[in-house]
Amino acid sequence: MSPRVVGALLAVVMLLLLAVPVIARRAEPTVPVGAATVIIVTPNNEQIRVEFAEGFAQWHREKFGVPAQVIWNMPGGATEIRRMLEASATASLRDGTAPGGSADLLFGGGSYDFEQLTKPITVEVNGEVRSTTVLIPIDFPQEWLDAVYGQNSIAGRTLYDPHRAWFGTALSAFGIVYNAEMLQRMGVAYPTEWSALADPRLQDSVSLVNPAQSGSIASAMETILLREGWQRGWAILRRASGNARSIAAGGPRTPMDVSQGDAAEGLCIDFYGRYQQQAVADGGSPGRVGYVDPVGKTAIDPDPVAMLRGAPHPETARRFIEFVLSPEGQRLWQYPAGSAGGPRQFSLRRLPISRAVYASDMPRFVDKVDPWKLAREIPNANPDVRAFVVPIFVAMAMENRSLLRTAWALIAAHPEYPRDGRMLLASDATDPTLRAMLTAFDAMPVVPGPNGATFDLADESTLAQVRAGWMRGKWKDAGLWGANDVPADVFRRILSDGFKANLQRVIALSGRSSL
Repeated sequence: MSPRVVGALLAVVMLLLLAVPVIARRAEPTVPVGAATVIIVTPNNEQIRVEFAEGFAQWHREKFGVPAQVIWNMPGGATEIRRMLEASATASLRDGTAPGGSADLLFGGGSYDFEQLTKPITVEVNGEVRSTTVLIPIDFPQEWLDAVYGQNSIAGRTLYDPHRAWFGTALSAFGIVYNAEMLQRMGVAYPTEWSALADPRLQDSVSLVNPAQSGSIASAMETILLREGWQRGWAILRRASGNARSIAAGGPRTPMDVSQGDAAEGLCIDFYGRYQQQAVADGGSPGRVGYVDPVGKTAIDPDPVAMLRGAPHPETARRFIEFVLSPEGQRLWQYPAGSAGGPRQFSLRRLPISRAVYASDMPRFVDKVDPWKLAREIPNANPDVRAFVVPIFVAMAMENRSLLRTAWALIAAHPEYPRDGRMLLASDATDPTLRAMLTAFDAMPVVPGPNGATFDLADESTLAQVRAGWMRGKWKDAGLWGANDVPADVFRRILSDGFKANLQRVIALSGRSSL
């Protein structure tokens, strides 16, 4: 089959996957008679879903005199959901049918995925150009938005879309969750920096998640690359991947691995780490699990909500957004479970986004953290970095997983490599063999461009050109991929082959036969 046919079939499958949970939930005889209904697609965990469904039902009853029912649809992580929504919209355009119609809201995930969903999706059918967007703006009054958010900015990031297509509901940071007992047994200090994930003593003891399936982890990796620098950031992620016992599909997996003792450390979004820390403490083991935001090295990102095109219950959907941003909704993020005005069962341990709630309620927060005081803008942030997180990580750590682990184990076993947690780069090594191994290990692939040009991805200044050419199709007439090829697939294969050659060189330099 041609790539176009395969793409169409994939879109249909994704549309069915997106619809199945909704259809199944609609069949449940649990909706109160006369209740207002809202259908929400979300990557959020069960605890958030439980508390916000119950909170909204109570708020709606008190405000409008009728109960409300939230029907949740959980098809995967934030990035997977975005791709499903985009595929569904594309299929509708090709079929000439109205986009959407199966859900009202998208709730949860990082701002990057929501920003992507504000962009038009365009297809050409028999010479006719058809276009749509997945999200639709909501005309909330500016006075109301100002009362909720104050200034629309934190550390250089907007809190809500200036065109009102999405609205931040909470703030997220990124850090390291760790098992204190395991680290003590291993003689490894508790993490304070991103480079802790690169400690060779943690081989087979780090839990990571595939950024292709988790928007929060993609944001976390982007944060490392922006805060540590492009080359040093990838050196940390490469070593962390070599240490990884597993690379899971969903963000919640890492805190679970760590709390169960299957991993000593892992990269995660802050509230997953803090929630697991509290759950373990509540279960009778305080101090066994910890979480840390590397000081001055994390980033603050809004976690939005947005209305989907074709929403079947737009009025109730709008009310849900109003609730989430109201003081009653914002308190659910940080009040202790069981407290007056707080969540009933679960302390969610997320940072609210409303400045007004910080001003009035912060003494009652579980985590008395003011993100506006702690957040630091990333200077000269390269806007092209995020686009390379997924293709590079997948090619490096997923498609070459066995080679990467072997190469890293050989480097870590070299007599000169530090055993005290320090990260060694080629420029730090005095032994010529180790220096050569590290040079090959940290090398980035070289990708082709038009007219025989090549671009070394170790040079951050090449990212804009490569992104425009390979990812946005600017080089479609340069003969770099075939007419029936998908450029992203060809690009990933080039990256994968480049990493494979580099890792095989590491193994050869060690004196072992290449795998």
